[in-house]
Amino acid sequence: MFLNHIRDIKDPEHPYSLEELKVITEDAIEVDDKRSYVRVTFTPTVEHCSMATVIGLCLRVKLLRSLPSRYKVDIKVAPGTHATEAAVNKQLNDKERVAAALENPNLLDMVDECLAPSYELTIVLSSISLACKRIASLLQRSSISNLTGGQGTINVQGEDQKKVDVISNEVFCNCLRSSGRTGIIASEEEDVPVAVEETYSGNYIVVFDPIDGSANIDTSLTTESIFGIYGPDEQCLFDIDDDSMLDQTKQKCVVSVCQPGSNLLAAGYCLYSSSVVFTLSIGKGVFAFTLDPTFGEFVLTHADIKIPRSGKIYSFNEGNHELWDDNLKRYLHHLRQPGPNGKPYSGRYIGCLVGEIHRMLLYGGIYGNPKNMNSKKGNLRLLYECAPMSYLVEQAGGKATDGNQRILDIQPTEHTGNRSA
Repeated sequence: MFLNHIRDIKDPEHPYSLEELKVITEDAIEVDDKRSYVRVTFTPTVEHCSMATVIGLCLRVKLLRSLPSRYKVDIKVAPGTHATEAAVNKQLNDKERVAAALENPNLLDMVDECLAPSYELTIVLSSISLACKRIASLLQRSSISNLTGGQGTINVQGEDQKKVDVISNEVFCNCLRSSGRTGIIASEEEDVPVAVEETYSGNYIVVFDPIDGSANIDTSLTTESIFGIYGPDEQCLFDIDDDSMLDQTKQKCVVSVCQPGSNLLAAGYCLYSSSVVFTLSIGKGVFAFTLDPTFGEFVLTHADIKIPRSGKIYSFNEGNHELWDDNLKRYLHHLRQPGPNGKPYSGRYIGCLVGEIHRMLLYGGIYGNPKNMNSKKGNLRLLYECAPMSYLVEQAGGKATDGNQRILDIQPTEHTGNRSA
């Protein structure tokens, strides 16, 4: 699945992606997770390709931006496919030469242009932002329109559904279907992932929680939408019936939804609070856009967000303190002790995952919702909450772990039940 990180890179000379031109293939990618090593061997379109070095730089930059910093990336031209193969390989794998090349503004602009998201991904993101605008409007009028309170149904997670849960789920699904670029959509509110009708379908896989924290709606507190986008899975491109139901064969495509967060192409959230903030990453940093109600458009307000190296706040539900592991208790006790500046960490907990993470992205700190004796598998959904939010945290320079391993490396085994701390 490492191909998902690089499949959309555009060729610098042709209006096609490297995958479409067969410059890169799944077979040409070698991965050794134990050694944290990745090698990509690419095949230039012609023997005297003048852009071989640029292609290699694009591959290197994209992988270094997408993978954990521990990975070593090796980029090679396929043997016998380029006239100056040795010189290109030396340029692409010499740290000093790569650094010098990327200091050239013209060359860097060319690399960034090749790495810019495809128009298909842009359309998917646009459809999600439209869904968020509509949900923001619904939430602002929820009390007036009698949208507060329960729906009287239970979702697949075993939770009481709110009226806005059901409506927001329909809004998200309709916007994604109409984009024409999604093949499979998986909602936290649905029993199974839904295959988009062939007439409207594309290849992207989108997972989302249309309204997280819906219990806050009746008291006008912070709520949010969370989403993650995965690349096309060619094994799951199929014709479907009009009723969009997955038969036994098609249900195998549920596997395409259950990918580790390390395969994400993009992820983000929309925070509905005193302002509506749409935050996202496409693997090149984290950017936040605030909805301008005058024009109905999201405006960039926070560019290339980086989590401060030191924070002052920790966010845990300390009502569960006696149910936690002793090691975690000791860690929190340590945070409450005065630090080098003579001040301890301050405890802040609003019971809103995105609200806590949003504050951490801007001001630093630590957030946790760990497993306990009553919830031994954790509390947050791996696919719909942990993976997308961990992706954003890492893109902003932070770390996300369940206490034993990197959250983005955890492989979901089912689309509804997996949880993490």
